[in-house]
Amino acid sequence: MAIKSILRRAGVAVAGAFALAATAGAAIAAAKIAVITPYLAQPGTQFYVEAFQEAAKANGWDVNVIDTKGDVAAVISRIEDVSNQKVDAIVINVDPGQVAAGLETAKSAGIPVFGMDAGANPLLVTNVTSNGYAMAADTAAYVANRINGKGNVVMFVYDAFPPVHSRDVIADAIFKNNPDIKVLARVTPDVKDGGIADSRAKMEAILAANPARGSIAAVWAAWDQPALGAMQAIDAAGRADEGIVITGIDANPQAREAIANGGNFEASMAQDFKGIGRTTADAVKRSLGGEKIKQAVIYVPTKLITAENVKE
Repeated sequence: MAIKSILRRAGVAVAGAFALAATAGAAIAAAKIAVITPYLAQPGTQFYVEAFQEAAKANGWDVNVIDTKGDVAAVISRIEDVSNQKVDAIVINVDPGQVAAGLETAKSAGIPVFGMDAGANPLLVTNVTSNGYAMAADTAAYVANRINGKGNVVMFVYDAFPPVHSRDVIADAIFKNNPDIKVLARVTPDVKDGGIADSRAKMEAILAANPARGSIAAVWAAWDQPALGAMQAIDAAGRADEGIVITGIDANPQAREAIANGGNFEASMAQDFKGIGRTTADAVKRSLGGEKIKQAVIYVPTKLITAENVKE
């Protein structure tokens, strides 16, 4: 009788464990996730948000994508809104340092927050991104080699966003390691429309201020939109034949087309945007499933794209 009683109790315990597991699985499957970004106008952001949505659909999640359209401050109130709505997780694509008040609200509500090409921060479970240091090193070294370590370089930067700012820090270091390279201008374009139009206007002004042939050797851009804007300005000014080398980062479709055409835009770094989206979704799933994610940053591989491999 004692043995039968023990077996019955064991059976109840096992059944209870399975029930709890099933309940937890159902909770994860029905999870409500908020994705908040001020940068949905950027092609790269669009790609990884779409990939995240695809993965979320496969997981049975309800995803709400919130675009604050360039308004970083508005991200704070949106985080507060969805925290009050008791979502299961929040994904941000913005400098976490600029939205700390919102992150504190999420923390108080017990809601985990994940970075999707954001920045590392103790208030985030993890940040999924490309290795900006490596990408900048590859493109800046490409520029230095192409201009034989000599000439004036125009840099397009965006220090307000950590994943982008980390790139120009490395590019600066590489250019400073070449004493005959001078950074002629550091330009921060308006990115509300993606950055192409304002970058073109600012590059036109730089070209006008430096009219001599050969006065600008290269343009290094921390992402593709400024590189494309600079290319348009150089073409419009009739200076495409000067051999001004242009590099970007992201290898978006427009950049790839420009590189394939064999003009001034020579190289860009291909980020696996869909991979970032999928990996972020995987991190959310693992965390909601009870796993403690140890990495503060999860890097997704990148690749230098030039005319030699742009069509691969």
